[in-house]
Amino acid sequence: MVALTPTTTRSSATRPPSSILKTPKLAASDLTPLSSAGKKRKMDDPMELSSLSSSPGPSSEFGNPEESSPKKRPRVQFDTEVETHVFPSSEQSIVSEDVNEKSAAVVREEIRRAIQRHVSGGDSEAYDRIKEIFTIDPKRAVDEDVPYEVPSHTSMKRHLMGLLSNVSALDRNCSGLVHAVLSSEWLGRDESYVKLFIRFLGNLAVAQGSYLQPVLKMLVSYLGEIPKGTGRIPGYVTVHNSEIYARTHMALRHILQLIPAASGTLSPILAGQFPFETDSARANIAYTRNLIKMIEYAPELRADILSLVTEKLVKIDVQIQIDMEDLEDEVGEDLVQELSAPVNMDDDDSDAESDMSDDDSTDADLRRLRAVRDNIRKVDCMIDELFDFYTPPFLHGTSEEKRRALDLLLSHFHNIILPTYRSRHSQFLIFHFSQMSPDLVEQFVSSCIQVILNKTSSVMARQSAAAYLASFVARGAHVSASMAREVFQVLSAHVNELRRTYEETCRGPDLRRYALFYSSAQALLYIFCFRWRDLMITMDDDHDRDLDDLDTREVLFPPSVKETLHRAIYSKLNPLKVCSPPIVTEFARLARHLRFLYVFPLLEANKRLRVTSSTFRNLSAVLAADPRFGGSGGLVEREHRAGDDDVAGLHQLDAYFPFDPYQLPRSRRWLEGDYVEWRGIPGLDDRDEDDSDAEDDDDDEHDDDNDEFTESDEE
Repeated sequence: MVALTPTTTRSSATRPPSSILKTPKLAASDLTPLSSAGKKRKMDDPMELSSLSSSPGPSSEFGNPEESSPKKRPRVQFDTEVETHVFPSSEQSIVSEDVNEKSAAVVREEIRRAIQRHVSGGDSEAYDRIKEIFTIDPKRAVDEDVPYEVPSHTSMKRHLMGLLSNVSALDRNCSGLVHAVLSSEWLGRDESYVKLFIRFLGNLAVAQGSYLQPVLKMLVSYLGEIPKGTGRIPGYVTVHNSEIYARTHMALRHILQLIPAASGTLSPILAGQFPFETDSARANIAYTRNLIKMIEYAPELRADILSLVTEKLVKIDVQIQIDMEDLEDEVGEDLVQELSAPVNMDDDDSDAESDMSDDDSTDADLRRLRAVRDNIRKVDCMIDELFDFYTPPFLHGTSEEKRRALDLLLSHFHNIILPTYRSRHSQFLIFHFSQMSPDLVEQFVSSCIQVILNKTSSVMARQSAAAYLASFVARGAHVSASMAREVFQVLSAHVNELRRTYEETCRGPDLRRYALFYSSAQALLYIFCFRWRDLMITMDDDHDRDLDDLDTREVLFPPSVKETLHRAIYSKLNPLKVCSPPIVTEFARLARHLRFLYVFPLLEANKRLRVTSSTFRNLSAVLAADPRFGGSGGLVEREHRAGDDDVAGLHQLDAYFPFDPYQLPRSRRWLEGDYVEWRGIPGLDDRDEDDSDAEDDDDDEHDDDNDEFTESDEE
């Protein structure tokens, strides 16, 4: 009552003593607004009450005589029968709280002592109790009928704060406790707990470097398909997958900011945690998206991440081709037809995976078909993410930024895609972005030519480079006519050089010995079929004319084009016997229609040739001396029995041109306007060819031309 003494003395001369009773009521009125959680405990504390009652009331502070009037007395009276309600805060409304929770200071001290006793080899009971708090599954209280005590939100938070305060003591001896915390449910809790948990992860990684790898592994495990039940803790608001990914990225960003060198530890973890090819499409797609998002705050991992995604993409892409070849033709056609429908990847509850197991009695072909469909979804969405990532620098970047982006794509192309046999879709990244400008076209073409002409490169790499170069020039809509002619000239010179080198010792077609020649010759044939309009000689007044309307007698080609192909075709190497039959047939039809070359007699002769295995080359001398074999040298035999086509197929060049039509439904939108479709042969493909005597008439018509070609070859 010390604070009330001045007021009582001053008012005793003018007021009745009843004003003394007013002061405690005013002091009590100061307690009325205390309605937040935790204030009730303060009111029961004698120290809190004494401090509140000793503070001067409004009448003593302001000395207003009107406040002593009896008319004002009802404003400060209290009804002792009124029921008091305490409203919890937003965090306490999530989980019911125990009024007997230990304070943060007490919990912090208990954790310190528990860790100290455990490390010293003493009593570990308190240490185990702390570990149990984080290992308890909060969902068991709902799933099981047996009573199961779950730590409250406040208890979890205060124990985590206690660990944060003692993080320097969490050495290797406390690995059990640390791993219990890392494995606990934290992504599904409220935002304040998540931020505190991320602070703990960062401080733990800084203070105890041995835990950096487990922390990163735990976080990376949430970048793929989210385990079922994650983000759904009883009593908490459900956290959706998008928010779980956002919280995981926030934690990774925080750690990388604290420890910049952690990116070196993170890179191999990202590679090791990448979903397998047999995992679900959702897992592969989600992981790819999150890795690409990580580049935003970890640009030092850009090259590693993109290389990793491209490598995984190529593996799945090749597996699709293998599975497609194993399917029946009818089943494969149905699958291709089904690909015309777009796939919705935005629905987290897609039934795609459920369709995979809805009928256990499905035959093997249908199960394989479903596996192929799942892999197609993976490739389609993964490559779509890469298209989306690479587009901004090529559309809005400077010339230097475009060049650096293409250099990265070229690096992946030469190191990952080019050495891989029968990649089907991955290479369309370089196909699309290298056509963004003429300089980029030239950069990609030059890189392929360097591999073809590089004698230190492997034969397979040089063959693949020839196939990629020919397919790019043939199919690229933004490859200029001048570039097509330049590439044709370079390949022609290369073919002439190989022909002169091999022809001296050649005794007949041999794919194994002369693979480089055949791959380059097939590249020339393929380019000719697609770009013959750009190779022909046109007059100045023909630029505005439709070349498809030209009379075939008006079509002229430079002498070098005709000479190169004629010498190669009629050489001892006989490329039309080894090159892919569909390409050879189309070239023969086009060359005849354009009055360029007539090679059908040679094709008929090749049908009677059988290329033998190299294991029979030691018989060449005997066979050469025997007139029954026509002096073939043992490498070429003339036979008329059935089954020769199957045997010859083992000695024919594969018809692999990597930029054949692109059919993936989601990502094909990126290639609109980049692709040259097969236009057919004008005047030939657009008319019926049901006249069985047409070919015989053409044979008679071109007899003179055939004789001319033969004479030229002999010369």
